[in-house]
Amino acid sequence: MKHTDYFHGPLRRNPANPRYFTDDTGRAIYLTGSHTWAVMQDMWLEGETPIITDYAGFVTMLADYGHNFMRFWQWQQVKNAPWNDVPTVFTPQPYLRTGPGLANDGLPKFDLTKWNEDYFQRLRERIEMAGAKGIYASIMFFEAWGIRWAEPHNNPWTFHPMNPANNVNGITDNPVVDNVRAWDFHSLNCPQLLHHQKAYIRKIIETVNDLDNVLYEVCNEVPNRQEAFDWMDHIANFAHEVEAAMPKQHPVGITAEGGDQDNAILFENCADWISPSNGTMFEYRYNPPPGDGRKVIVSDTDHLWGHGSETQWVWKSFTRGLNVLFMDAWQRITGELSYYQDGSVTRNQRYYYAWDDMRRNLGYARAFAQKMDLNACVPHGDLCTSGFCLADPGREYLCFFPAGGSEGLTLRGQPGEYQAEWFDPATGKTHQGGVLKGDARHALSAPFDGASVLYLRRVGA
Repeated sequence: MKHTDYFHGPLRRNPANPRYFTDDTGRAIYLTGSHTWAVMQDMWLEGETPIITDYAGFVTMLADYGHNFMRFWQWQQVKNAPWNDVPTVFTPQPYLRTGPGLANDGLPKFDLTKWNEDYFQRLRERIEMAGAKGIYASIMFFEAWGIRWAEPHNNPWTFHPMNPANNVNGITDNPVVDNVRAWDFHSLNCPQLLHHQKAYIRKIIETVNDLDNVLYEVCNEVPNRQEAFDWMDHIANFAHEVEAAMPKQHPVGITAEGGDQDNAILFENCADWISPSNGTMFEYRYNPPPGDGRKVIVSDTDHLWGHGSETQWVWKSFTRGLNVLFMDAWQRITGELSYYQDGSVTRNQRYYYAWDDMRRNLGYARAFAQKMDLNACVPHGDLCTSGFCLADPGREYLCFFPAGGSEGLTLRGQPGEYQAEWFDPATGKTHQGGVLKGDARHALSAPFDGASVLYLRRVGA
């Protein structure tokens, strides 16, 4: 299929229901999908055989599972990652290595004013490949998790092109504020670095501005400090300003630092969408607060579990008006990571037993989103006993019952008859549930064991 078969203009916040995006069709567009780390750069352990990502296979997998969204990771360092003692190599990079002089990796220094056009051609081609499968891609400008947790022996800043030791551009800014950690790289305290950051962002935007399937993300998991959030707000504003003079405008998002930070700060900025952390009581993981439309919320397992998930989380989030993303080990991250172990089995693998259930349920939820009128459906936790209900009262309802067994639903005040449909998220099978009378309460049980999804539509609606 062609790009235009899937997309009808770039995404923008939906005025009819600002929990979601829309396009030129005016319909609400629910975003969900998987993302993996090596989509732009190939990654492998130094000294080992290079690993070339099957990017075409990855976007095909997304489409096969019914996904329509991915994060498009970019890594700025040439090598080093704080999850490994052995250096991880990241290639390609966006700048030319012209010298004179050698960088910390023993190769010619970078010139931050000269672009590696092959890099940006790869960027564009891969966003187009995603678009050819109906996938929106959120291009990540910067990655901060590695800098945030660096130690002397695995510090990404040592091999970062913007480190003064690695380029010919006369930079004197020193962003190191915590031992070896260059936290001020993600702040407004380093004007020379900020200048080059903005030039890089402008180049990315110029490369993909004409494509409809584009979103932007300022940075992955900045340190939880005010300086970093001020910087993200500044960068988001800058991206908006650059695109304001261009043919198309795309949404810009910011993401949490992960963990249990207070998410209130994410709502106090110019971003179009946000990805929250767990929150103070792990609420976004286990009992997601209903989206209220202040921001489009894309809840991402990356910021909630790190490397983990639960299929119930997909349905809890969906019925609370949240878009969802799954950090997927489809292309395993480099190294043997003890904290990704599940007993004797590693979660850092494509075929870990729980990952396929996640991929399938993301697609199942999107299938319901496509047949519902999400312009009119909002969270209504008061209408069913589980509290997980997305509804346009009097027309259609989607309820999630995580505990199985019997649950209650009220249709009081809503006359008519409602066709019921039960869906089993464990098997993907649909079971007809008969017709329910309106203006009444109902005690209900799914015709199968375990968690269930109930979909109601008023007859004749």
